[in-house]
Amino acid sequence: MQCYDINEGDFRGHTPLAWAARNGHNEVVKILLGQEEVNPDKPENHGNAPLLIAVENGHEDVVKALLRREDVNPGKPDKNGDTPLAFAAQCGHEGVVKILLEQEEVNPVTPNVAGQTPLLNAAWYGHEGVVKILLEQEGVNPDTPNDAGQTPLSYAAESGHEGVVKTLLQREEVNPDKPDHHGSTPLSAAAQSGHEGVVKILLGRKEVNPERLDNDGDTPLSCAAYGGWEGVVKILLEQEGVNPDIQNHAGQTPLSYAAQEGHEGVVKILLQQENVDPTKADNSGQTPLNYATKYGYLRVTELLQLHEAAT
Repeated sequence: MQCYDINEGDFRGHTPLAWAARNGHNEVVKILLGQEEVNPDKPENHGNAPLLIAVENGHEDVVKALLRREDVNPGKPDKNGDTPLAFAAQCGHEGVVKILLEQEEVNPVTPNVAGQTPLLNAAWYGHEGVVKILLEQEGVNPDTPNDAGQTPLSYAAESGHEGVVKTLLQREEVNPDKPDHHGSTPLSAAAQSGHEGVVKILLGRKEVNPERLDNDGDTPLSCAAYGGWEGVVKILLEQEGVNPDIQNHAGQTPLSYAAQEGHEGVVKILLQQENVDPTKADNSGQTPLNYATKYGYLRVTELLQLHEAAT
């Protein structure tokens, strides 16, 4: 007679304990943990141990039960360097975050292999409650970037999480105009994604430069025009000193970007600006009209031709 191995996993490597942890069956977890031969920290094929699985799914009672075991490491990372706290922060499980932060082995600033911290995860996904909890922890710097130079603020701005943006901007350590390694600022990120509310919040800070260039020479206005975000384009054009006809390193203007992408509304707005030259060519000799005809944007082509004829 062959006895069943309690630590034997299925084809995905999920053990009975892993399944119970995933589905939040706390009483089953307790029974399994009571077996002398059980390994409470055995990972499945992707490297996730039962604790990390329970954390990801927000099962607080299961997390507490697993943490009572001395052989379960609450700070143990997966193969990508993500700790249970990082997963809890990403998923927005505030209760689990609090439980983990009570453990001595848990470091709230441990990054993964890409430099992502739990705070960056929480900001990216807009979990305002988790962001506030993490900001209360000793040693947590609200302006620490990942390996690409992206800060919690730039992540929150890019994703349009106004509450998180406001929370982060309350901290003196946060630079609201800090660029990432591509030169993109939180304002550029918000403009490129079309988040009008975040754009307005950031423009309310005197440190924020609405004309700051990224590494390609693009401004927030260029980013908004490229994305076709009419509301953001209008907001930026209201800012003092914003040049609606500025060229990037390739010679492209906001208008050529809008024409290239077929954004009729943005083209209309830009053509209403006095100092926009619709005949201005980029470094390859392409004008906005060239782009519109090249990609078959009929209405944009008509707008540009009518404007040229009127001038």
